[in-house]
Amino acid sequence: MSNPSVTALIVSYHTGPLLFRCLASVLEQAGAREIILIDNGNPEEVLARLHEIAGIDPRLRILSGHGNIGFAAACNKGAEAASGTHLLILNPDAQLPPGGLPTLCTELGHAEGEMKLIGGRLVGPDGFEQAGSRRAVLTPWTALVEILRLDRLAPKHPYFRRLNHHTDPLPEQTIPVPTISGACMLLSREDYFAISGMDEHYFLHVEDVDFCLRFREAGGEVYFCPAVDILHEKGSSRTSRVRVERLKAQSLTRYFRRHFPDQYPPGFVSLVCGLVWLGFAGRAARSRVTSFFRSLGQKAGTARAAD
Repeated sequence: MSNPSVTALIVSYHTGPLLFRCLASVLEQAGAREIILIDNGNPEEVLARLHEIAGIDPRLRILSGHGNIGFAAACNKGAEAASGTHLLILNPDAQLPPGGLPTLCTELGHAEGEMKLIGGRLVGPDGFEQAGSRRAVLTPWTALVEILRLDRLAPKHPYFRRLNHHTDPLPEQTIPVPTISGACMLLSREDYFAISGMDEHYFLHVEDVDFCLRFREAGGEVYFCPAVDILHEKGSSRTSRVRVERLKAQSLTRYFRRHFPDQYPPGFVSLVCGLVWLGFAGRAARSRVTSFFRSLGQKAGTARAAD
């Protein structure tokens, strides 16, 4: 691949200060033809600052006024408006390292396959690789292994291998993997639309897993590049954690029922979906209890300050 022009797609919903660090990291990259910021919802002061940046650097384009349409639909909206030959999907809480985009472009060009998709190594502020950078195919069985931690029964058995491979030794070069994270994906615009883009039935979560599965089913190859570390600071969006977990449970249920309706014994997929929702109920209950006691503590602190 020789000097591809890249459109970066960044979907933002009340992201906060990390959004501007993300933008700065992309604007510094060679080959970044444009950035399309899909505004699913941000405060007026954030939008004003974004327009100020766009006035200084015309590579930044802002799509707004459509409301919170979800991550998948927003990516499709940005991809349709893109002028670059390639698309970089990047989370607003992620930052590319210097030279990261050219490296990903070079590795994508060297990779085998007519259709190909590549992502980098997601690292947290602590420098450790995060789950999601490289993982197996998400199936009802691998989900059950994760939910019940069946890997503890036979850690070395291939049937009990965990979904995420971030604790495996880091490969020395770019390798094919079944699934990468939607926090950082690079591919040609043509290949993106070859599978009709992201599935807009997913509002939040799992759309990247679904995309990788459909991409590979269409004959594409998915790659993990260990040479590019993307700083990924999770949880920047100011939204209800309970709502996020509910949307994740909904997306997992749709994914399993869509892709694996007849591949398991009767009732198995329903069992896994039930466990997904049971896990959501537990996390939601803990979140509400934590919020309740935090509120009590804040009220007590206010009362003591008033005395």
